[in-house]
Amino acid sequence: MQTSQQQFEVATRGRGTTNITAQVQAVVRDSEIRTGLCHVFVRHTSASLIVCENADPTVRRDLEVFLARLVPDGDPLFRHTAEGADDMPAHVRAILTNMDLTLPVANGCCALGTWQGVFLYEHRTDPQRRQIVVTVQGKT
Repeated sequence: MQTSQQQFEVATRGRGTTNITAQVQAVVRDSEIRTGLCHVFVRHTSASLIVCENADPTVRRDLEVFLARLVPDGDPLFRHTAEGADDMPAHVRAILTNMDLTLPVANGCCALGTWQGVFLYEHRTDPQRRQIVVTVQGKT
């Protein structure tokens, strides 16, 4: 069993999704692991990772509309507002959508479906710099 780990940074434009599939696949390729697992982790509490439709951006727009309804900014329910009206909603959104993913590795790359992509989902309204850790384990 072999293990490889790399970290990279993603600049976001504020709330929304950023496709990081190519960066994750590059880490898997660089690891030279042919069969195993790829674990992806975002080192923040107000951003998350999702596997989602990669062809039609309206899927991700609809997800954002749904989450805006479910966890609205400025909801008086929340007391944690140290960094603004989007602070606690960003934490709730991250918990609901997860801060990590585990993907199968087959033939030296993540075994994603045709229409699947890996996305960093920024939940804060302002631009951020997010750190992603990718760990690949398996056989060469």
